[in-house]
Amino acid sequence: MDTRAPAAHPRTREPQYQFEVDMALSDGIARLGIMSNQRWRDDPRGLLFVLARYKFVAKMLSGKGRVVEVGCADAFGTRLVQQEVRSVTATDFDPVFLADARERMATDGWECDTLVHDILSGPVPPGGFDAAYSLDVFEHIVPEQEDTFVRNIARSLTRTGAAVIGSPSLQSQAYASEGSKAGHVNCKDGKEYRRVMERHFENVFLFSMNDEVVHTGFTPMAHYLFALCCGPK
Repeated sequence: MDTRAPAAHPRTREPQYQFEVDMALSDGIARLGIMSNQRWRDDPRGLLFVLARYKFVAKMLSGKGRVVEVGCADAFGTRLVQQEVRSVTATDFDPVFLADARERMATDGWECDTLVHDILSGPVPPGGFDAAYSLDVFEHIVPEQEDTFVRNIARSLTRTGAAVIGSPSLQSQAYASEGSKAGHVNCKDGKEYRRVMERHFENVFLFSMNDEVVHTGFTPMAHYLFALCCGPK
């Protein structure tokens, strides 16, 4: 029989932080998702850059109603967008990552609708979304299917819908890891990236990104490209 007295409730030296200790004790410590866990372990800066991309999306789509994410993976960054819009439907073609996302959502208070869906098979049902976004997916789509990918995102939207589609640039691949290169089968330079989007949207605004900084600078020096697309054709 253990006769030791129970440990006293830990108290912080600065009372304004006590609620954080209490939250950790009552609700537990939030965990990373499958993909974000790997990034945090192997390259913490990489997780920062991914979250910065989600922040850009959140600000561009702020105030939108029904928003769909195409290729959410573990949906770790999705909550940044949830803070700015009315609702998010997070989709991915891989049920393993979505199962992980759902498990975490059920315990951390950031639930959203999730759907296993392959965007290459058709628009996201039921369609009629006010906005869409897709980060780090385009580069995994072979060139022969890139128009199907963008077209089905466009067809998931209302006539006045907007989309943000982000991808590493062609120039970034000189510095990419071998693991990244294995999956990156369709990185493009800025001009070609814009042309793909313009086939499916009336207006396309191109942004560059280096590390966590978004700008309108010289695209051949950009590590990452954002296409802000408006008005599906």
